[in-house]
Amino acid sequence: MPGRFRRDRGHKMIAGVCAGLGRQTDMDPVIFRITLAVLSATGGLGLIFYGFAWLLVPYEDEEENELRKLFTGRVDGQALAAVLFALVGCGIFLTMLRNGGVLAFATVLSLLLAGAGYWSRRRGAPDPDPLAAQAAADAPPEAQAPPVVTTYPSWWRDPIVKDGTHVGGTGYLWGPGDARARDLTSVVDVGVPASWTHPGAIQTPRAAPPRPRGPRWIGGWVFLLALLAGGLGTRLSWDTHPLGTSLQTGLACALAVFGLGIALSAFLGRTGAGTVFLALVTAALLAGAAALPRDITTHWRETSWKPVAAAQVRSGYDLGTGRGTLDLTRVHPAGGQTVATDARVGAGQLKVIVPADAAVRLSIDVGVGDIRLPGDSGKDVDVRPGRHQEVTLTPVKGAGKGGTLDLKLGVGVGQVEVSRAAS
Repeated sequence: MPGRFRRDRGHKMIAGVCAGLGRQTDMDPVIFRITLAVLSATGGLGLIFYGFAWLLVPYEDEEENELRKLFTGRVDGQALAAVLFALVGCGIFLTMLRNGGVLAFATVLSLLLAGAGYWSRRRGAPDPDPLAAQAAADAPPEAQAPPVVTTYPSWWRDPIVKDGTHVGGTGYLWGPGDARARDLTSVVDVGVPASWTHPGAIQTPRAAPPRPRGPRWIGGWVFLLALLAGGLGTRLSWDTHPLGTSLQTGLACALAVFGLGIALSAFLGRTGAGTVFLALVTAALLAGAAALPRDITTHWRETSWKPVAAAQVRSGYDLGTGRGTLDLTRVHPAGGQTVATDARVGAGQLKVIVPADAAVRLSIDVGVGDIRLPGDSGKDVDVRPGRHQEVTLTPVKGAGKGGTLDLKLGVGVGQVEVSRAAS
């Protein structure tokens, strides 16, 4: 059974993820294929898991995964398809956040599949016998045969006389091959450390040193747990808190998982630079979510306010997220009368329609967005941060003369549009 999870190239249907899971857990890959298909249709978790496993897990005969190929600029159809799987799964998951029953079913099914895979892998591992292990430790060392001693004469052991001649040979250690019919060096390697090898010597095979096994890679699991923790934290606070608070909750949960994974990597495995990079990105997103206005809600609404007289104009109109329309065409203040109101939208569009016979004093604040006044072109869109504008609109000629409307308008992120009603 393989020690590390790898995709199977020989039995793959799409990318070999289910085939690798089946080989890793000693289960039929069809079980994983059916379960991931169900999880893909009931919340997108199957596509998310398959896409990220496709990106992070290499084939059994490779060392580089698709994500590393993307980072090094080697983009191919495999990597793009994996990214597409993950993005589509995230989109389906976000659309299912409000459906708690579907997400609960997907979570329970995922836990059941993970438990079945763990049990299937552990069932084939025999438990060690303590008695056998103790007997093997106490057994005496195995007896070995003594080394074979050869007594064949060697020509290079013959003495060299004073005049430099050699009795029975040339006198060189590595002399001609036909100097003797049987040589000691042809039977036993004397083990003399030298840069040369004499003819006929038996080469002792050298065993390759055992390759040290590196720590386990847990970066993929840390990322998946951070993704699940972020989605769960956002979902639990989505209906009861503003958008900024909900996003901060999810991102804080994901950042906590990343921090815990990096801390545990010192004992259980390694995470790598990718996990640190994702943790930094999550921290940056958390800082951005903390800067969102507090009045931006998580539900988009379209609201219209239409007071029919000056006395019915309220002091303030508020909308969290969506499109708000304040229609003041039926409000006609008398000469010398001033009607004041305040309209705010957290994120979206605020549209105000003022009557033709009234003077209008406008004080507009936009956090990030555009301001459109009567007479501006529809194609003139100027989005800038921190915009403030004060302007006074005079009554339309021929529409009579009425009182004054004092309007304070504000949008956190979006657009403020002011238009005149027909006279």
